[in-house]
Amino acid sequence: MRLTHSLARLALCSAIMMAPFAAQAQSDENVKIGFIVKKPEQAWFINEQQAATAAGEELGFQVVRLGGEDGQEVLSAIDNLYSQGAQGFVICPPDVRLGPAIMNRAEQYGMKVITVDDQFVTSSGEPMEGVPHLGMSGTKIGMQVGEAIAAEMQARGWDMDEVAALRITNNELPTAVERTDGATQALIDAGFPEANIFDAPQQSTDTSGAFSAASPVLSQRGGFEHWVIYALNEESVLGGVRATEQYGLAPENVIGVGINGSGAAFAEFSRNNPTGFHGTVAVSSTMHGRQTAEDLYRWIAEDEQPPANTETTGTLMTRDNWQDVREELGL
Repeated sequence: MRLTHSLARLALCSAIMMAPFAAQAQSDENVKIGFIVKKPEQAWFINEQQAATAAGEELGFQVVRLGGEDGQEVLSAIDNLYSQGAQGFVICPPDVRLGPAIMNRAEQYGMKVITVDDQFVTSSGEPMEGVPHLGMSGTKIGMQVGEAIAAEMQARGWDMDEVAALRITNNELPTAVERTDGATQALIDAGFPEANIFDAPQQSTDTSGAFSAASPVLSQRGGFEHWVIYALNEESVLGGVRATEQYGLAPENVIGVGINGSGAAFAEFSRNNPTGFHGTVAVSSTMHGRQTAEDLYRWIAEDEQPPANTETTGTLMTRDNWQDVREELGL
């Protein structure tokens, strides 16, 4: 209820705070865009913003990098961008349900908007039309995770009937649901018993939030020797892996597969002793940042409409091949 009220207040504030503003006329040489991300300290978003900046330096436009970890910060960031003369922004929103309020503010300022990674939804939970989006195919990438876990269980000779799956969930984020549902479906298709899949709802999509969610599940289901772990991103899977370590499970009894392909995974693969973090389905955050920034620039400078919805898939990165995949994807 509190979140609903907060969203309503943001929408109302956005609607009445000011009269509509006309778009600021700028020459191509003076194009300036914003790049707003929900977790500016995470490696994935650092890579995205750096790639957007590099694209701007190459093509001749400016990129203002900002964070927006809640609705009020996002609206303040948009105000900031307008005051600097920006004509649009790329955004990964902290809550996809903020889409209507964000678009209302952007339209008042005459700004063009592209979403990256997480797509705006309407009040009924449907994707917002008219806002170009570039993101992962959540279901397909989730299925890649499930297939990778199933293949590794087979390689280790595990009996699936005696394995437990820790599904770290965030049902408030449609992208997360698509990924974990995709992984679940792939596991079930491979013969994994659905009754052995246990949910761990996380309050935040980072390592600490996943650790807190995973720990009680492991304690309650202590009869299993082998565990597999999946979630919406690799930070969350790493939180689950850390929880198994605290619980006393040996690394060889854990298979965790994440999604992204960022510094968190690189650090894990670089450790001298392998952990239960088996791999991650790597997607080029560099490509996401560069492509959306370039699309927005051409939309502003050349009136070239971006694709309505672009979906990407990933490549499995493990301890054995991570450096090659990192180079291949430009991470």
